[in-house]
Amino acid sequence: MSLERLKTEQIERRLKESEAGCSLFYRETVDSTNDWAKKEGQAGAKEGSIYLAERQAAGKGRRGRVWESPAGTSLSMSLLLRPGVRREHVSMLTLVMGLAAARGIRQVSGLEAEIKWPNDVVYGGKKLCGILTELAPRGDFVVIGTGINVNTEEFPEALRDRATSLYLELGRKVSREETAAAVFTEFFRYYRRFLETENLELFREDYNSLLANRGRHVRVMDLRTPFEGTALGINELGELLVRRDDTGETEAVYAGEVSVRGIYGYV
Repeated sequence: MSLERLKTEQIERRLKESEAGCSLFYRETVDSTNDWAKKEGQAGAKEGSIYLAERQAAGKGRRGRVWESPAGTSLSMSLLLRPGVRREHVSMLTLVMGLAAARGIRQVSGLEAEIKWPNDVVYGGKKLCGILTELAPRGDFVVIGTGINVNTEEFPEALRDRATSLYLELGRKVSREETAAAVFTEFFRYYRRFLETENLELFREDYNSLLANRGRHVRVMDLRTPFEGTALGINELGELLVRRDDTGETEAVYAGEVSVRGIYGYV
């Protein structure tokens, strides 16, 4: 089923019901939906513009990694926002989308998807969804790119031990239209609450309840002073609270500075 239907049917209907006020744009192939959204943002595209592609030729992940998005199987989509918040608070939008993606995936699939702080959604210790948030150089808009493995039937050998899809977990196809609609509906519900405070306090409990890292032994990959400890959850600023093994003290880890990995696996 082509994503062409996304422009006129299920997503638009669901988003209208949620009063999100979005506009959807579709292309068969793009280099990157984030790059497409950024160009449109520079041309004056409005808040809530959603850019979807059947296939990305050069999808991007965090720290310059490549995001695989085979045609007809995945969701490759970017959302343009003009939130008017302070620059230092923009990174929290990645966590808002992570929460929305996990909840949306749960709704359409029944799988107990979890969040791997700060920018992935996982199931069974494997990645289902990746998120990349980019702030325009002038700070006048933000683009949140989200890639979800919906009906992917196989992955390259190098990814098989840490990536999965809804299809592989359920043994059946899942509607990409319903998945996208559920994720964006959840996002705008939380986004409105984020704008009230410019932090995550109003739904921090919701986030922590789905946090795969919580209570796990993790390695904080800070190039200056890497350390290990136990992840406790996030604070209102979206920082991961980690109780250090070496000192017993709790440290707030900022997502823009480090990566976090499980000691014995991806999560």
